[in-house]
Amino acid sequence: MFKRHCYLLLLVPIWLNCSFSSVNRPVVKMKASIDRLREDVSFLTKLAPPRKYSNLKSLDRAATFIEEEFAGAGLNTQKQNWKVAGNEYSNVIASYNADKKERLIIGAHYDVCGDQAGADDNASGVAGLLEIARMIAKAKPQLNYRIDFVAYSLEEPPYFDTENMGSFIHAKSLKEANVPVIGMLCFEMIGYFSDKPGSQEFPTPQLKQLYPNTGNFIIVVGLQRQAGFNEKVYSLMRKDAAIDVQTISFPSAVGLGGLSDHRNYWHFGFPAVMINDTSFLRNPNYHKASDTIKTLDFAKMAAVVDATFNAAIHLK
Repeated sequence: MFKRHCYLLLLVPIWLNCSFSSVNRPVVKMKASIDRLREDVSFLTKLAPPRKYSNLKSLDRAATFIEEEFAGAGLNTQKQNWKVAGNEYSNVIASYNADKKERLIIGAHYDVCGDQAGADDNASGVAGLLEIARMIAKAKPQLNYRIDFVAYSLEEPPYFDTENMGSFIHAKSLKEANVPVIGMLCFEMIGYFSDKPGSQEFPTPQLKQLYPNTGNFIIVVGLQRQAGFNEKVYSLMRKDAAIDVQTISFPSAVGLGGLSDHRNYWHFGFPAVMINDTSFLRNPNYHKASDTIKTLDFAKMAAVVDATFNAAIHLK
């Protein structure tokens, strides 16, 4: 999730003329369910009190719901637990192709910032995570790598940018186990769109000249030193996509580039991107009580999930 205090970073996008050999495997056709996305967001946003770090029962209810949805898709699930200030928190993990050595991570955080429903931030990301897990479990693509779907706790303040973030706990565990990670895809706010000209804001005049001024696109956010991975994800997502896909790469995790769970995979040297609707640069409801389900565009959200599905099953 983007934070307003990071406007000072000068953003420099890069585009690469990279080519990637396609894997000779059957074409898999799947479409995300708009109804399932809406149902998942509805459940999460109706939890009371909101699913923030201090409301342990709501976080547990969210984690149980996510675990049950993963299991319902036929995936093996587990929880990764840790303690902070005497309280226990959980990442929920489901695996596809669990016998394969190399691993792709697809993740999203399920906690919220403050006393608000968090429809876009980040029930939208969790709904996308659950739906892409269902799609892959149903399609059963023939892959030579494993996919782990991970729902994180403690992405939001007061634990953002600390080693207590669920994604830090998870990424660290992969590093310590010497798991060969081919990459990580982070769903962070994928549900707010506008077809109104001028609805997209920018932190610098340079970016305003380079990107659309209508907030109806999704953006792939990466790290410049991982340019090959970023470009491959971007190219696969935009192929036959029903939504405009843009990309930007940053010199470091400092500032706008590193404002979600992907930052912790960067920290441990793993390739990672954030798939994002640009957060507060577009959505006026960011970290407010007005971030409700009625503000989301589920058709465009489904198109984002479809595009990510295409990337996830063709990365290697």
